[in-house]
Amino acid sequence: MKWVRDNTGRFRQRPHYLPDELEQTCEEAICTFLRERNGKVSFPVSTGDLTVLIEKAVDDLDTSCDLDDGIDGLTDFFPRKKAKVKISARLQEPYLENRLRTTLTHEYGHVLLHGFLFAIEDDLKKLFEGKPKETRNQCYRDTMDGGSADWMEWQAGFACGALLMPASELSRFVRAFRDAENLKYSDIGVQSDAGGRLIERVMGEFQVSRDAARVRLEQRKILTRNPVQGLFA
Repeated sequence: MKWVRDNTGRFRQRPHYLPDELEQTCEEAICTFLRERNGKVSFPVSTGDLTVLIEKAVDDLDTSCDLDDGIDGLTDFFPRKKAKVKISARLQEPYLENRLRTTLTHEYGHVLLHGFLFAIEDDLKKLFEGKPKETRNQCYRDTMDGGSADWMEWQAGFACGALLMPASELSRFVRAFRDAENLKYSDIGVQSDAGGRLIERVMGEFQVSRDAARVRLEQRKILTRNPVQGLFA
């Protein structure tokens, strides 16, 4: 991680993580939590476990909030205090469980990757130019999976996928899929039949939505928009 200028004006400087750093941080966080809570690491992570994961990291988690339309969750940061997280009450509907899981991990991504920015007084003076203040991150449905240009939202969106579908677990699953489909040396296209089957199976293996599975597979360069047929296919 290195410090770069924050062009949003939120801070003077902001943390810049390499993708591999984000992957490692998220995988270590979820796997350590699962070992401590359940004595083993297995996927999909239950929604109950995801709730406890974030409860342990924040001052308060409220999953029954009346939030503005289009906002699924928000994280309030406070100088030298733990964050508070609010989740829209509508996500308690059973048919929205995958959206709830995405929102919980997105907000946890904020806490995991950005909470330290508010923890130390000396750093606050540098980051806020001597004016520590509260900060609220409102998370909209259309940016939940990492599509936002805002650096905090992009990082939290990346963390969402990396927590629900950690790189090593996803790679293991995809290797087995390739073996079964005889696709060891071929690109897998997003729009291909094999790509569709892979998305469906990742959805089931990790209990995520179709969009979350597709975004994560493209992010890991497992699915491609312009597939090239392998020489030995």
